[in-house]
Amino acid sequence: MWPWGHLAVAYLLYTVGSRRRFGRPPRAVPAIALAVGSQTPDLIDKPLAWNFGILPGGRTLAHSLFVAALLVPAVLLVTDRLEGRAVGVAFLVGYCSHLLADIPPAVLSGEFAHAAYLLWPVLEQPPEAPVAGILDAILHYYALGPYEWVQFGLFAVAVLVWYRDGLPGLRLLGGRPGRRSSA
Repeated sequence: MWPWGHLAVAYLLYTVGSRRRFGRPPRAVPAIALAVGSQTPDLIDKPLAWNFGILPGGRTLAHSLFVAALLVPAVLLVTDRLEGRAVGVAFLVGYCSHLLADIPPAVLSGEFAHAAYLLWPVLEQPPEAPVAGILDAILHYYALGPYEWVQFGLFAVAVLVWYRDGLPGLRLLGGRPGRRSSA
């Protein structure tokens, strides 16, 4: 999944949860933490695999449920101590939604080997086409098929929902202060 697809899935899940649990859209700082969490697995694995050759593939270490199992309590412990549990939960929603959103549609038809990254290093990562860095991946590795167009659609929906939610997080990032978040 492309970065905007991960961001869209994470934001849509989080805003639904925020509205159901608290009756309001996401707050600014958790929305930023959510966005960071939604990109973190790729920001770790892809450079370590594609640029430095340290990992065997772009979905290994940070995409593993074993790492997530260690990360979840660690993030909650730290954010509880900093009295910022909502920020930690938002980061984890982004992070964990990334792992699940990376499961390709082929898994739905029974090709479970494509989800082996979730149990790396216990299960071997399926072979990847060689990638000569992030730029090479953007230019050559990814194709624009139906799955990618669905991601564009999800991103468009997420942007509309984010706008409706009051653009939480934009002001803190130095964006246009036009709309205020209602939370």
